[in-house]
Amino acid sequence: MRKAKGFTFQKIFPLSPKPSLTRPRTFQAYSFVPFSPLAMLDPTILTIGGIVLGIAIIERILERWGVIDLVDQFAKVMRFILPVAFYSALFYFFATFIF
Repeated sequence: MRKAKGFTFQKIFPLSPKPSLTRPRTFQAYSFVPFSPLAMLDPTILTIGGIVLGIAIIERILERWGVIDLVDQFAKVMRFILPVAFYSALFYFFATFIF
């Protein structure tokens, strides 16, 4: 049977760390996310959003006035315009977005 040799913790891991021989270098940090919330302030996207919001407000006003026939016509048109405006604004945003 062989004799096992024991090591103390202080021999393996000294309590006082040795000073580093090299100075830490400065480095530039870059963001991994190439997206800024300020990019949504594009005038074209704000214009499209303002037009759609204006039509929705006009529709609510006409509904309060009791002009239901005109509101139904607006609703039929908006069923087509809202998805087209949304997807065209989304396509425009990604097409003009500079990475």
